[in-house]
Amino acid sequence: MMRFVPTRLAGAYIIEPESREDARGFFARTFCSREFENHGLVASFVQCSVSLSRRRGTLRGLHYQLPPACEVKLVRCAAGALYDVIVDLRPDSPTYLENIGVELTARNRWALYVPEMFAHGLQTLEDDTEVFYQISAFYAPDKAVGLRADDPRLAIRWPLPVTDISERDRSWPLLG
Repeated sequence: MMRFVPTRLAGAYIIEPESREDARGFFARTFCSREFENHGLVASFVQCSVSLSRRRGTLRGLHYQLPPACEVKLVRCAAGALYDVIVDLRPDSPTYLENIGVELTARNRWALYVPEMFAHGLQTLEDDTEVFYQISAFYAPDKAVGLRADDPRLAIRWPLPVTDISERDRSWPLLG
């Protein structure tokens, strides 16, 4: 079993595994297509990816893909800790351009369900943080775009000073 905790951004969930513990340790389900479908969520993922960030304060994102290559992501921290941020980019949404941040750690084992047309980014809170992504659509380089993590319109409060960021992520245009 898993707990599906809705966020204030409609369609985005924190997924909390429910552990069964004994003297050996624990067992927890982290994904079940039936449970995701029962909550009206995408349950088919075509790609899985990992990222490793060596230094605390590393910022990745904010990334998303445009139609017809929109993607859902299920993001989990496999090692270390991170601050995960999503931004609602659905023009008709009452929370358009609003964001939330969630701390995902290897210890809490939570995942963040990121719906289509949400930008996603993260900042590592520990050295050697590894992130595991399940993705519903194939990577389409011509549809891959991003937002500046320091865009004043988004007013994201990152927990740490940025130690590393790619030139591409630093160069996305500001929102108009």
